[in-house]
Amino acid sequence: MNKKMISKRIGKLLMMEAAMLLLPVIVALYYKEPTKNIMAFIIPALLTGTVGFIMNLPKSTYDRFYTREGLVIISVSWLLMSFFGGLPLVMEGSYETLIDSFFEISSGFTTTGASVATNVEALPNSILFWRSFTHLVGGMGVLVFALAITPKLKKDEIHLMKAEVPGPVFGKVVAKLGDTARLLYIIYLAMTAVLILLLWIAGMPFFDSMLHAFGTAGTGGFGIKNTSVGYYNSPIIEYILSIGMIVFGVNFNLYYLFLIGKVKEFFKSEELRWYLGFITAAIILIVLNVYEETGVMRSFRDALFTVSSLITTTGYSTVDYDTWPLFSEVILLVLMFIGGMAGSTAGGIKVSRIGTMIKSGFSEVKRAKNPDRVVNVIFDEEVVDNKRLRSISNYLFLYALVFTTLVLLVSYQTHTFDTAFSAVAATFNNIGPGLGLVGPTGSYAALPQFSKFVLSIGMIAGRLEILPVLILFSPKTWKKI
Repeated sequence: MNKKMISKRIGKLLMMEAAMLLLPVIVALYYKEPTKNIMAFIIPALLTGTVGFIMNLPKSTYDRFYTREGLVIISVSWLLMSFFGGLPLVMEGSYETLIDSFFEISSGFTTTGASVATNVEALPNSILFWRSFTHLVGGMGVLVFALAITPKLKKDEIHLMKAEVPGPVFGKVVAKLGDTARLLYIIYLAMTAVLILLLWIAGMPFFDSMLHAFGTAGTGGFGIKNTSVGYYNSPIIEYILSIGMIVFGVNFNLYYLFLIGKVKEFFKSEELRWYLGFITAAIILIVLNVYEETGVMRSFRDALFTVSSLITTTGYSTVDYDTWPLFSEVILLVLMFIGGMAGSTAGGIKVSRIGTMIKSGFSEVKRAKNPDRVVNVIFDEEVVDNKRLRSISNYLFLYALVFTTLVLLVSYQTHTFDTAFSAVAATFNNIGPGLGLVGPTGSYAALPQFSKFVLSIGMIAGRLEILPVLILFSPKTWKKI
């Protein structure tokens, strides 16, 4: 383990975060907030920058790194950035403890959107901006952002992108890694800008439009109103955000193909068809289940928004779906686990894994009927070999193991199963609101400090797809090269 090199990489990321912490200062000055609010960001920025500078000092004679180092850099960076990024929340006074602030900003960077704030409308604009801005940075990935603004990159840097980009497969869209990171971020930011403009035209205040676009782009969903998007009571805003959430749940590599004129390849994506199929089926089933209470049009509007929000793990809400019939709640719970497409900003298990395992299951049924028959699993016009199937199976096993462990830890101090289970499902899958106490009209404030800390680690583990966090607990990780 090349510890000096790891320290330098993490130090540079902390210095980058220190610079980002100055952005809310501009917001605080614009809205003429008290000096206390301004210093609540300046002091943590100086502290974070100093720690980053010190970590960047050691000289490493051996600068190469491999997958192991990449996983450690990713996981430790996210943990430290969530801690330092949470300091302004405590210093400003809106959050009582370091665990609360760590939970909130872990939720921000991981684009979960779960909050311990009981009255978000009472938060100053600088805090609201910082919470939502962490969604924007964390959506595509903190390390991807760093790589996008780095002039020269070494080929080893691909281990960082592989560890951070959500999904079972990472592929460069262009020959050079730096160009890939920059291109993905240009597409990402351009789409965000379009969404801001559309929301503003639809009647949402510009500041609100910007923060909701940040949350939609990162599929994070931090609300800035106590009733989330339901506050605006605007069908056009809800439809814009519904489509926006679906769009940001798509693999960004497909948008690159679309931009360079390979439109047929965009629509040939089998994962895209599975993704849209899950959304369509869920909307139809929920409308059929709830339309008698609210009418077809209103139930369609609510179902479209809620399904889009949960399958993309965004977490915005317009209605209290915790009051829907059990059938609809179960559908929503399933969507929480499925998540968006690989290579998107969404969380969850990912559509490609679900689709591949469903096909693998059907192939086993065919082989059972005819043992001598050779049945290949084909996904996206490629034969899925045994190595990839084994990789997906191992991931699902680790997912179930970690999920069960988190539920056990949280249930130790939680009184109801639906709250403990859905709290883990909502945070581990980076969704935000769950059911019961942590439903769309509730918050995580009432949970014990221990549960909040466990869920914070769960959010980071879920966003980084488990392995980068688990590897920290292995003694072999820390042995010298």
